[in-house]
Amino acid sequence: MPGQIVRDFPLFPLGLVALPGEVVPLHIFEERYRTMIGECLDSGHEFGIVWAETEEIRAVGCAMEVTQLLEELEDGRMNILTTGTRPFRVVEEVHHLPYPAAVVEFLEDQAEDPDGPARESAHEAYARLVEEATDKVLEEEELEPLTAYDMAATVEFGLDAKQGLLDLRSENARLSLVARLLRAVVKRLDFVERAQVRARSNGRVRF
Repeated sequence: MPGQIVRDFPLFPLGLVALPGEVVPLHIFEERYRTMIGECLDSGHEFGIVWAETEEIRAVGCAMEVTQLLEELEDGRMNILTTGTRPFRVVEEVHHLPYPAAVVEFLEDQAEDPDGPARESAHEAYARLVEEATDKVLEEEELEPLTAYDMAATVEFGLDAKQGLLDLRSENARLSLVARLLRAVVKRLDFVERAQVRARSNGRVRF
């Protein structure tokens, strides 16, 4: 089922991948993007972040809303907070506006039955990571509403991994991927902790 088509949708190609629910601070300094963000602030409309690799942009990006204008400097530069809202696909770039823009299609997930084990596995891995990183123990009622995007938006994964999540149109598939990514982060944390203990002990393990 095709999603909503929007024409002249403002695009911000950046060296990052944003996810729905993720808070992304931005410093706006180029004139074309100052114009774009100014229009978004006036109208309340979204703009899209797409991952730009050299001259190429990825086809799937994330729409963003400006949630706070933190600072507007005398020369027109701005510091803003934005939050991801929904994924989209670039259908066709357009070039008649003073900033990058495109015809985009907002993407919908496929219809599917919830995968309980995938959700449970992702929540378990997320709870473990949060506890190891912050000592905070998440209660079941805190974990229950968390989607794959909710969990991934709070962890610094690599760009390829985040783009992979954004490209998937299945929440079950995203949960399975997030669970694998979270377990990998926990394993890396464990390795760093062991390496730090080994360094403090000068190569000797003390009990």
